[in-house]
Amino acid sequence: MTQMTGGCQCGRIRYVAEVDSDEAYLCHCRMCQRATGGVSIAFRSMKRADVTWQQEPDRYQSSPIALRGFCSACGTPLTFEFLEGSDSMDVTVGSFDDPYHFKPTHHFSPETWHAEWLDTRHLPATRVADNPSTVDRWMEKLGKLPD
Repeated sequence: MTQMTGGCQCGRIRYVAEVDSDEAYLCHCRMCQRATGGVSIAFRSMKRADVTWQQEPDRYQSSPIALRGFCSACGTPLTFEFLEGSDSMDVTVGSFDDPYHFKPTHHFSPETWHAEWLDTRHLPATRVADNPSTVDRWMEKLGKLPD
């Protein structure tokens, strides 16, 4: 088991998770698309007992069968949890402090995926450091680019 930390963007909600592998998955269901505003979301399935919250996330019932954990201060999506009958939950990969630890191993709900968004390596890309207006804003506010 590897101990990993994570939390929301503003830092109000933090957690420590005991992780036993680098496996994660992409969910493409319409509920996740609507909940995140994205075309999919990356999740790491966890046993509830393996996640310790320093501050519990806020939760809302997103469907008749599930809750979603999030931060009400910054809006970061944090979890997907069935209402009943499961000792597991899904934690958003992007909320881990080291999301690069995880590797996608499968897709869920491919019937609603947006295939054109799955591999976009052929598209032009601009690094943050190469966008003067973004760099100027960060330098003015923080004196550096964000991590």
